[in-house]
Amino acid sequence: MEILLVEPYYTGSHAAWAEGYARSSRHQVDILGLPGRFWKWRMHGGAVSLARQFLESELTPDLILATDMLDLTTFLALTRQRTASTPTALYFHENQLTYPWSPTDRDLAHKRDKHYGFINYTSALAADAVLFNSVYHQESFLDALPNLLKHFPDYNELATVDHIRAKSQVLALGLDLQRFDAHQRDQFNDKPLVLWSHRWEYDKGPEEFFRALTILSERELEFELAILGENFSRQPEIFLTAKESLARHIVQFGYVESFADYAKWVWQSDILPITSNQDFFGASLVEALYCDCFPLLPKRLAYPDMIPTDYHAQCFYEDFDDLVARLSQAITNIDQTRQFSLRSVVAQYDWREQSQQYDKVFLDLIGS
Repeated sequence: MEILLVEPYYTGSHAAWAEGYARSSRHQVDILGLPGRFWKWRMHGGAVSLARQFLESELTPDLILATDMLDLTTFLALTRQRTASTPTALYFHENQLTYPWSPTDRDLAHKRDKHYGFINYTSALAADAVLFNSVYHQESFLDALPNLLKHFPDYNELATVDHIRAKSQVLALGLDLQRFDAHQRDQFNDKPLVLWSHRWEYDKGPEEFFRALTILSERELEFELAILGENFSRQPEIFLTAKESLARHIVQFGYVESFADYAKWVWQSDILPITSNQDFFGASLVEALYCDCFPLLPKRLAYPDMIPTDYHAQCFYEDFDDLVARLSQAITNIDQTRQFSLRSVVAQYDWREQSQQYDKVFLDLIGS
């Protein structure tokens, strides 16, 4: 089977996902993408450019696999002479309906924030199958759709929500976890190492993260801190503030270009406190768990479904004060903390296993 994977925002985790599936699938996977920048313009105009590229190519896919960043309705309309009978699947890495908007975004101030969620809605309506990377993501999107449609004055078409729900399913994110194996640590650090491995953005809750560590620093707890993750030209001011206030703890500050360096830092880390207000899956969490890092998680988003219930009492905190108390305990009792492992639980997300699930779903979709 030939699969055309269409990704208007081809960078970072989106690119890693596309390339990982292309390498691991037993099918032929061709990727059609655009550089990952100007996300709003990609959602508006990406379909036009990608439709042109497709029509200029000689690709004859049996299935089109698009991501949530594509306006699938426009892409299919512009390529209908070649795609009218081609099955389509839409994969949601995230969605613009329940993704928290930055309070400084100009579209939010001008009440222009509905359109991107509407593109997700019509794309899901047009697709033959709608795929979400987690149960939480699927439920939050589908539950939010009626309110989006009720926002409009008439002909709300609320019945379409059940139509989308009927063709939706969860297909977890695939990750190249096995490549971490070559970088396993030989020994533990002298001091506990706390890890930040997410994007440097407001929705990951950096204020709460650094506030908790500042409290522990003021209590004179001994720990080290590695700040990884992608950082952009515009980033929350708290990162620069923390760079100064937590300087005596910081052993790494900033994005590392090579995977080997990233993997080594993750393996060396002992504790991963997460304070995010948005996470539809949690790729950096899975990678850290695979490297035997101990997580401290809020009881929200995708996290409760990803961690077996037997471990909830150990891994989840109730509120900020509980986070500080648990983080203090994990640092103080570091020998016990280092015995914790969920590596075997998250190994299922490696492409070696996930590609088989993807291949089956897509074969079923085309009826083979």
